[in-house]
Amino acid sequence: GVIALALSDSAFQAEIFRAGIQSIDKGQYEASHTISLSYTDTMRFVILPQAIRRILPALGNQLVYMLKMSSLVSVIGMQELTRKANELVVTEYRPLEIYTVLVLEYLVLILAVSACVRWLERRLKTNENI
Repeated sequence: GVIALALSDSAFQAEIFRAGIQSIDKGQYEASHTISLSYTDTMRFVILPQAIRRILPALGNQLVYMLKMSSLVSVIGMQELTRKANELVVTEYRPLEIYTVLVLEYLVLILAVSACVRWLERRLKTNENI
C-alpha cells in the first residue's frame, strides 16, 4: 500500500518537476552557455532556482493530495490513522468523538503542509517582471 502510494505520487511529482524545468525560457540556457557555465552549474544556479518558484504551488497541492490519499491506504492494509480510528470505533463504540479527532488530525496536518508551502512561496517570491 505504501509502496503503491509512493510510486504513484513520485510519478506525479516527477511530471511537476519536468514541467517546471521546461517552463524556463530557452534564453536562460543560452545565456548561461555564453558565460561558459557547465550543464550542472546552469541547472544549479540558473534553471532550478527559477523552476522551484514555479513548481512550488503544484508541489504543495500534490503533497496535500498525498496526505488525503494516505487515508485510502488504510483500506488496503497499512496501519494508519483512519484504520486505527476504525479499530477504536469497533472497540470503544464512540464513533462521533473518534472520527471528530481523526478529522481534526488530518486538518492540522493539511494546514501545516499548506502553511509551509505558503511560507516557502513568500520566501522565494521575487519580481519576475524584471
